[in-house]
Amino acid sequence: MKTLRSWWRAAVAAVVMAAPSWALAQYYQWVPVTLPVSTGASCGNGTPYTFFVNRALLTRDTVIVFEGGGACWDQAACEGQGKLSAANPNGIPTDYLSQFNSAAYGYVTPFSARLNPFQSVRTQSWNMVYLPYCTGDVHTGSKVQVYADANPAAPRTQFHRGQANVRAAAQWLRSHLGRPNQLLLTGFSAGGVGSTATYPIVRDTLAPTGRTSLLADSGPLFPAPRSSTPDQHPSLPLHEKIRTVWGLDESGGMVTQYAALPGFDADDLGTIHRALALRYPQDRFAYAVFGADGNFSAFSYEKFYPEIASAPSDLARRLLLQQRWDRDLANWVPTLAGLNNVAYHVPWFRWFNDSHCLTVIDFSGTGIEERGIADLTPFVNNTLDRGTPMRNVETDRVSDLLRPVSPALTLLSVVLALFGG
Repeated sequence: MKTLRSWWRAAVAAVVMAAPSWALAQYYQWVPVTLPVSTGASCGNGTPYTFFVNRALLTRDTVIVFEGGGACWDQAACEGQGKLSAANPNGIPTDYLSQFNSAAYGYVTPFSARLNPFQSVRTQSWNMVYLPYCTGDVHTGSKVQVYADANPAAPRTQFHRGQANVRAAAQWLRSHLGRPNQLLLTGFSAGGVGSTATYPIVRDTLAPTGRTSLLADSGPLFPAPRSSTPDQHPSLPLHEKIRTVWGLDESGGMVTQYAALPGFDADDLGTIHRALALRYPQDRFAYAVFGADGNFSAFSYEKFYPEIASAPSDLARRLLLQQRWDRDLANWVPTLAGLNNVAYHVPWFRWFNDSHCLTVIDFSGTGIEERGIADLTPFVNNTLDRGTPMRNVETDRVSDLLRPVSPALTLLSVVLALFGG
């Protein structure tokens, strides 16, 4: 295997050296693509939407990364104020991936870093596409909303155009790169939700000729039937809010587009997982989340449950979040287990980012040691290789507290603490 890999690298190097410089100008670097206004694409502040393409030679395999970063349904959050507010409220500059920001030059995840010193993944030799996040609607919205609750004298007009951005980017990719062979959609946090919810748009537009997979990191769409109560399904108030403000139920919205898919219940956003699995039986759908995620749980519950927002201490707040998160996970996992082409990986905890996101920077601390799984790597490979779907939930809630993360994550944690990140 090593000999074959060495030969392949030498062959690629020879092609690169032999090719004229003009032919390589668009390869192995992040090239911005700004979508025309006519496509409907837009950032939340109304500025044009820009995404990024990093092409590789001698391959049609493609990985598309959906960026994460909060969400909004009020003025302050849409303007980028607060811990869980929407990312990039002022839009995406064309040099976004050559700045030190949340994308970290593409090193935010191994799936968007071709030469990654922290973590290797197979897709680092594929074409890479990076979809920044700037609409505050987890890449799914289709509504222009005016928010004036924080400052009525200076309201925020928010373009929740996430769905249009994804659709226009997919159409551009089909026109300029053609049909991919293997295709992996992945995303972290809000990008985990977005890569899941817009999967049919991208998959049907690109029409890949080979295997197509989803790896959604820390963006679960939990079951939340409208006929239930928040005690039964804690994500229900969140789902009700976003359906209204992001236009999910309106003409052309995500709910109306899923309505024709078998297995989808328009009164329960959590049935998206079942609809995808049934609509694309040859594809693989893989979901990963920490059992102690203190970030997505805060996003899901804090603004909807007064007892959490007014908890007397941070510990009390975290315990209330965890109680609801446990309930949502307990409702979610059995719905995934009944689907033949779905995998899930739920480790308990890691000392970074409030146990939020398994694919950020590297995979250290993402293992389920009680199952003999050191980190997320075999789960990723299993997803791409089509082995029997891995389905693991860590029950040990103690050992992870004693396990350090990698030097890279340790250093980043220190930097973030020093600079208030």
